[in-house]
Amino acid sequence: MKARRLITPVVLVAVWEGASRVGVLPHEKLSPPSEVLAAAWRLSLDGTLGLHLMESLQRAFTGLLIGGTLALILGSVAGLLRIGDDLVDPVVQAARMLPHLGLVPLLIIWVGIGESLKVSLVALGAFFPIYLNTYAGIRDIDERLVEAARTCGLSALERVRHVILPGAMPSLFLGLRLAFAAGWLSLVVGEQVNGVSGIGFMMMEARDFSQTEIVVLGLLVYASLGLLSDLLLRTAERRALAWRRGLQAS
Repeated sequence: MKARRLITPVVLVAVWEGASRVGVLPHEKLSPPSEVLAAAWRLSLDGTLGLHLMESLQRAFTGLLIGGTLALILGSVAGLLRIGDDLVDPVVQAARMLPHLGLVPLLIIWVGIGESLKVSLVALGAFFPIYLNTYAGIRDIDERLVEAARTCGLSALERVRHVILPGAMPSLFLGLRLAFAAGWLSLVVGEQVNGVSGIGFMMMEARDFSQTEIVVLGLLVYASLGLLSDLLLRTAERRALAWRRGLQAS
């Protein structure tokens, strides 16, 4: 069954390669997979790809950590406390209507065009999915379960640990998956703004020299990082929520 999931990607790559070889797709517009693979091998051997990849991973990790931590704190405060809901949620709900990638000119004025800009964009991209799903996960818990825990003598912290946290975990994992996707998207934009390293910078430099195979390689690296992070989160979710049985595809 898992092997069947590879059929469509393999067919698409084969069609892509074939179309390039017969001239349907001009090489200067879209390089074939064989040229992209050759570029990946060449850049891996000289260390260029590894250097840019490590820079991108560091920025992504820092931004996701900052944005995710802040989102968890504010989402928990707004979800658990009435005063937190009144003070925090209206501001966040208004702010999330702003396209965070559209804030690039303002962020350049605030934090400059260095590393802070790239990390800030990733943090903003990660913040809203985690906040919204943390808030919704807490608020969607059946109040009768909380009352039953209170009746059984559980303290406030024990109710959070044994009732609220397990109940909010499915929504929280969804928020994490969306946050990682938004974080990678934000990093693509951030690294193309006056960058000197990173996968995005590598793509922009290749564009100036019409090296479409490297541009495509950069896109594939971003896609692979997104797929890998999503796979790891899904694996962690299955293990953490082993008690939950969902609908299986037939």
